[in-house]
Amino acid sequence: MVIQTKQYQSTDYLVDTDWLELHLEDTNLRIYDCSVSVQENPDTELSKKFPFIYKNGSTQYKQGHIPRAGFIDIPGVLSDLASDLPLMLPPEKQFIETMSNYGVGDNTRVVLYSTTEPNWSARVWWMLRSFGFDNAVILNGGWEKWKKEGRATSNQPCEYLPGQFTSCHRPDLFVEKDQVLNAIEDEGACIVNALPFFLHTGASDIAFGRKGKIVSSVNVAFTSLHDPITGCYLSSEKLQKIFDDVGADNAKQIINYCGGGIASSNTAFALTLLGYNNVSVYDGSLLEWGNDTSLPMEMDMTVANQ
Repeated sequence: MVIQTKQYQSTDYLVDTDWLELHLEDTNLRIYDCSVSVQENPDTELSKKFPFIYKNGSTQYKQGHIPRAGFIDIPGVLSDLASDLPLMLPPEKQFIETMSNYGVGDNTRVVLYSTTEPNWSARVWWMLRSFGFDNAVILNGGWEKWKKEGRATSNQPCEYLPGQFTSCHRPDLFVEKDQVLNAIEDEGACIVNALPFFLHTGASDIAFGRKGKIVSSVNVAFTSLHDPITGCYLSSEKLQKIFDDVGADNAKQIINYCGGGIASSNTAFALTLLGYNNVSVYDGSLLEWGNDTSLPMEMDMTVANQ
């Protein structure tokens, strides 16, 4: 596979728009729009615990998408519907059946993009990785870059023939709250919050149950990982500096969290691009942690009171 850049250590995980345009007709290529629409929760009481609701981006997909792209419904079929929390990693059986139905098989190449934030394509990429599928890539710059370059679009639906997805589960790619609790006291661990700075400090009116951050966590906002003009991931040198500045480079374990495991999948992806293999995502993130008063949180009052 022609890759987007040779700057990263793990170069097989990004492709550029030129490459995708050249390979649109490859028979073993599967392209998926992973878009999700995020809206403020209109239920005043419930919004104190769950400030957002999530709807699949099928409306945007129907209006226009990359030719031959199918659509992945993350909230509807690629989340654990039995969980009290939205967007959690689905059980292995559900994931296998869903990806097989979408047309992903052991010999397919998968390209992921989103019409909204890049976090959604990174989320699907991270879930695929956690179930042993390593032949997925993210379209660097996504839908916005594709459109700005005047490339072909389509409003015709695309459904691939079913595939045969084989799972090889890697449970260490996701962690639970007990592992995060242990990491707080572990000097060799680095807990990274992927939410914007104003949410990390507790200065925002938005709260996932409680304001602030997991105790001892550092902030790498997912928005800081991308070029604001092109939407592409920053160069490896710039990404490395961002994570070096928060102490991730010397950590034995890097745990990423956010509101609900989505933005943190993007920081986990960026770390994997840099060659880190000690990376995990706390799936429950603040949707679980912030609503459990037995779990320690803190605020940066210097910033929050400004």
